[in-house]
Amino acid sequence: MTDLKLGVNIDHVATIRQARYRSNNNAEPDLLFFVNEAIRGGADSITAHLREDRRHIQDEDILLLRKNLNVPLNFEIANVKEIVDFAIKIKPEFICLVPEKREELTTEGGINVICQEEDLTVSIKQLQEAGILISLFVDPDIDQVMSAAKCGADMVELHTGTYANTFDSFKIDLEIQRLVRAAEVAHNEGLQVNAGHGITTTNLEALFRVPYLTELNVGHHLISRSLEIGLREAVSRFKSQMLGYKNNLID
Repeated sequence: MTDLKLGVNIDHVATIRQARYRSNNNAEPDLLFFVNEAIRGGADSITAHLREDRRHIQDEDILLLRKNLNVPLNFEIANVKEIVDFAIKIKPEFICLVPEKREELTTEGGINVICQEEDLTVSIKQLQEAGILISLFVDPDIDQVMSAAKCGADMVELHTGTYANTFDSFKIDLEIQRLVRAAEVAHNEGLQVNAGHGITTTNLEALFRVPYLTELNVGHHLISRSLEIGLREAVSRFKSQMLGYKNNLID
């Protein structure tokens, strides 16, 4: 039985930087400093999303991370040729394919794998041939999970945003049940199961009911907490809380 891993998304460190500095070598905050603080706090991987509109993370940030990280890079991208080609050149350990809309504040919902199955299959094969493990960010929907397996993905990241934004106890239970069923199907299809979006110290423990989880990806909450207690401490406390999870995998 292995401990649940934590991937720290550092997009919103770049969001703060880009609010003031668009092209300045002395720009702050220093992304790499905060990445290293997250790692010192116990981060098992670093997640960064290079959006088409480059609203936070920039190409240069990804190159910097690839050069300096001593933990895996989970590179979030849309299935867009320009960015897929860039990913193949830099060869991160992991890629998570996500949907994008220019008008959204953040990624809202999972990728519609069923409707994009053919295109995703092609991109997944190209990326895997470069030695990259591929995850698809999907809603906890059994048909979407099955389609992800059909595309040849290595992993799914279950979208927990609907659960995280639900505050009625009955609806929370329904969302947890959806996540449980999706995780079971993914595991049975041979997919690694990750989860992310909107996870906080407040809603974390209910997710312990979801079986087969390997990694949680958390960003905004940890960056927000870092304003109060520093990112190293925020990550460390979150990791401590995660120790309560038993992932149901018996070797």
